Amino acid sequence: MTNIKACLGYIKETGSSKGRGVFASRRISTGELVEACPVVLLSPYWAQFPEELKRLLFNWGHLTKGEPAGCLALGWGSMYNHANPANLRYVALAEQQQLHFIAARDIEIHEELTINYNHTGGNVSSTDDVWFRKHGVALIS
Repeated sequence: MTNIKACLGYIKETGSSKGRGVFASRRISTGELVEACPVVLLSPYWAQFPEELKRLLFNWGHLTKGEPAGCLALGWGSMYNHANPANLRYVALAEQQQLHFIAARDIEIHEELTINYNHTGGNVSSTDDVWFRKHGVALIS
């Protein structure tokens, strides 16, 4: 029998121009795996995709130190909003074709789960708003 872990979040409107976000359905401890997302790998030409789609993608080639490619994280992976610092970090598992989202600190129930868009390596903080400039998106505080 498979050990199935209870769902750690839910999606709802943020009440801001960010739109929908993912929120903790229970308290989450530092280091806890929040989600293991399978990914859909996209061609090396993903940079030519429409901007709306590119905003949902992760740079798989950079994360895995492999061939250039983008990926769409299934599950909630492409739904996490930005924060700096974020409360989740993410790592790519190349062989499993998964992105793992891990709590970078204790997270309270109903707190929004966030990643840092500016740090393409999955770290929680950055000193530059490069992602926002690259995609022509205004940073929402």
